[in-house]
Amino acid sequence: MSNRWKYRIRWTLILLLTVLMPVSLMQGMSEQTQPLPAGQQGEPYEEEGKYVPSIQVTFVRETGEELERMVEDLPGESLIDNRWTRLYEEELGIQIRYDWIATGDVYNQKLGVALSSGRFPDVVKVNPYQLRQLSNAGLIEDLTEMYQTQATPLTKKILEAEGRGAFDAATINGRLMAIPESSSSIETAQYLWVRRDWLEKLNLQPPKTMEDVLNISEAFTEGDPDGNGKNDTYGMAMTSYLWDPVMGVSGFMAGYEAYPNIWIKDKKGNLVYGGIQPEVKKALEMLRNLYLDGQVDPEFAYKNGSKESRLVQDGKIGMLYGEQWTPFMLQTTRDTDPDAEWQAYPLVAESGKDIRVPLRSNTGQYFAVKKGFAHPEVIVKLMNLHLDKNWGEQAEYEKYYNDDSLAVWKLSPVTPFPGTKNIDAYRDIRDATEKGDYSSLENEALAIHKRIVAYDSEGIKSGWGWKQTYGPSGAFSIADAYDLNGQLIYDEYTGGITESMVDRQIILRDLQLEAYMNIILGSPPEEFDRFVDDWYKLGGEEITSEVNAWFRINGGGDHSSLASSN
Repeated sequence: MSNRWKYRIRWTLILLLTVLMPVSLMQGMSEQTQPLPAGQQGEPYEEEGKYVPSIQVTFVRETGEELERMVEDLPGESLIDNRWTRLYEEELGIQIRYDWIATGDVYNQKLGVALSSGRFPDVVKVNPYQLRQLSNAGLIEDLTEMYQTQATPLTKKILEAEGRGAFDAATINGRLMAIPESSSSIETAQYLWVRRDWLEKLNLQPPKTMEDVLNISEAFTEGDPDGNGKNDTYGMAMTSYLWDPVMGVSGFMAGYEAYPNIWIKDKKGNLVYGGIQPEVKKALEMLRNLYLDGQVDPEFAYKNGSKESRLVQDGKIGMLYGEQWTPFMLQTTRDTDPDAEWQAYPLVAESGKDIRVPLRSNTGQYFAVKKGFAHPEVIVKLMNLHLDKNWGEQAEYEKYYNDDSLAVWKLSPVTPFPGTKNIDAYRDIRDATEKGDYSSLENEALAIHKRIVAYDSEGIKSGWGWKQTYGPSGAFSIADAYDLNGQLIYDEYTGGITESMVDRQIILRDLQLEAYMNIILGSPPEEFDRFVDDWYKLGGEEITSEVNAWFRINGGGDHSSLASSN
């Protein structure tokens, strides 16, 4: 039997299993799971917005190395007992409890089991597919009226700032079945981060085209930029998950007019999935060349971001693509080598072509409330307080969001945020600098400015990352230019999960990643053509039809410039 037929039979069987299993499983869940009785917590009442007596609300929690390291630097605090859990109990009478806490893949596996069995916490964060399945099974509360009556004007302003797309995705049969976390498309913009000290050592100029990027990668690999006389450096970083926000390849592929994660318009004005367009094939061929030439870590396909970042920390990587927060990861390089100097540069295209910077719709997580929980309004109350404490009129930003460069906002079980807050802070600092008057800065912009000043005047190490992000030549100066120059390209589909996506999108996503990775690791580029053919046959054709049906009714989202947001 040919490899091609084995390939098709494999995915056909997976598709059949995926279509059949969730239906029967979810039906069983719906029949077996009984709602919890109202008043299960002693019929508390609200007094000035606080439950009396306090109520307990259960969540599950994902953790990781970065979060655990941060907690170690916070004396007297833990994931279970910290400034946020204490605040929620003191001001709202809500005690946060975790059924369990786990890391990465273990978290996802345990969450999948919990959802499949119907034994999930009072409030659970889910992806769009999980949300649709829970709703179809009747296992979660309708939050339509709860959101309208309980959300403060600040909460509604922030959660709906990028339009109704995120809420449309959480609305099933006309009812809001979960509260979306904030979305921020501009946060997904990519930049090219380069070891500027290596450029100078090898007498290279900053990249202006993709041809420059390839030449720099080769020089960083073969030119001994670290000066140790060994062939132990790599031109570019990559990870096993090709779409990682840092060390992923979406920024590289944009240089070849390939946008593998978003829906775009074709010449006829219809929506097509970027991941199956012919431009992707060339981008994959170029990545394949980098890999076969030894310009990327030969073991990248087996390393997540945390493992690959150790090469960065050890000074073995000269270039990578990443979002605006990348410098806080790159800071580890300077801990190893104080002379290491990274610089953000705009994405570039092939010679003679213009660059377009793709932005993903960044809302992928939703908070659902278990059917029968006596106080479904708590999720909105928690979000109200989180937003008020960080961006309200009496905000305490440096206590509850970022405490001496520690991201303490992550201690909260809910973390909504204003989508343009970061670029707004950059613009506030930029304008104040131009005027020479910083008296108008407040909250986030003021805190960031103080950290940059501390770095410039006192050499406080933690300020380096802030300057590389918010400084005059930092990432947001580039984002500002992307916006003003009309270089941003938005995901044209902002609707919810279609009927075909429920059963097939995850299969198609895995199919795409496997095909891409195979090509990068050396398979013939023609495998891309087979992937496209299979993508259509395994559900892509139906999904494309559903997406365009939505587009004809809704006409796409509002992609106006961010320049007016400040």
